[in-house]
Amino acid sequence: MRLVDTSAWIEWLTGSLIGDAVTAELPEPDQWLVPTIVQLELSKWLTREVGEAKSDQVIAFTETCLVADLDTATALSAAELCVRYRLSTADAIVYATALAHGADLLTCDRHFEKLPNVRLIPKTEN
Repeated sequence: MRLVDTSAWIEWLTGSLIGDAVTAELPEPDQWLVPTIVQLELSKWLTREVGEAKSDQVIAFTETCLVADLDTATALSAAELCVRYRLSTADAIVYATALAHGADLLTCDRHFEKLPNVRLIPKTEN
């Protein structure tokens, strides 16, 4: 099982060079874990950047994957992860969701770099 972080989704959807590396790491839809907070972040970004129709298409695709709702246990785990790793609330929810489902996390965000079960494809610095 693999949770694809919003940063990796965006690189993949924009077809960037980093997105090419992300593509090679994407799981099959039945092994793709999508937290509802990632759906929120994707919908917000896609609607702003490319329009509501594209947002609707991508969210429809996420529904073919395993969607993980935020429950109390994951929320409490995320609160602990916020403190332990100094993660933002959204990032802690993403990471807690991966841990709760025994999934690894595919991301392009370096603040996850030293955490267990993370596959980092870093953005290049210009």
